[in-house]
Amino acid sequence: MNFWQYLSSRHQQLLTDTYQHASVVFQCMVVATLIGVVIGVVTYHSGWAGGVATTTTSTILTIPSLAMIGLLIPIVGLGVPPTVIALTLYGLLPIVRNAIVGLRGVDPALVDAAKGIGMSGPARLLKVELPLAWPPILTGIRVSTQMLMGIAAIAAYASGPGLGNEIFRGLASLGSRNALNQVLAGTIGIIILALLFDAAYVLIGRLTIPRGIRA
Repeated sequence: MNFWQYLSSRHQQLLTDTYQHASVVFQCMVVATLIGVVIGVVTYHSGWAGGVATTTTSTILTIPSLAMIGLLIPIVGLGVPPTVIALTLYGLLPIVRNAIVGLRGVDPALVDAAKGIGMSGPARLLKVELPLAWPPILTGIRVSTQMLMGIAAIAAYASGPGLGNEIFRGLASLGSRNALNQVLAGTIGIIILALLFDAAYVLIGRLTIPRGIRA
């Protein structure tokens, strides 16, 4: 059975795995973005606090993904929970770092002007600082998403959802007639998803970032 025949015979399962892979990455990115931006907002005023936030999330990223998932299994079990926790933790670093850099890069004169017209602190943050810091934050989100696309494949080790199941099944049956097809299907599917997500982020950037800021 060649690769195209394999895709035709397993298209339903492959579509299900692809949807689950995209869904878990998207949901974890939403959570990681919310947590990462909040951490950035809380710590960017202080050089010490920002350094601690960046160092902590950097340390998390150095933990091998198999080790992270393996450590989570005794605590939360198999399946979705260890996958979601691991992916969310791994996605924090680029978002936290870029949120801190973006917020620190906002022109103080603009903040002072907003203060001068009577804007409260939360209003300045929401209407001035975060919009101006959005381009680097979006870049951090793009980087995190690309990382999580690959890391999510490891979730199959813990019976997690996604295209990693195809890859692991193929690796577990090396020498069989469909082993290579399974690995290729999972790998190519992840690459295509990564490209589609990145294209979506480019579109979001064009819609949400004013042309003057992009320039």
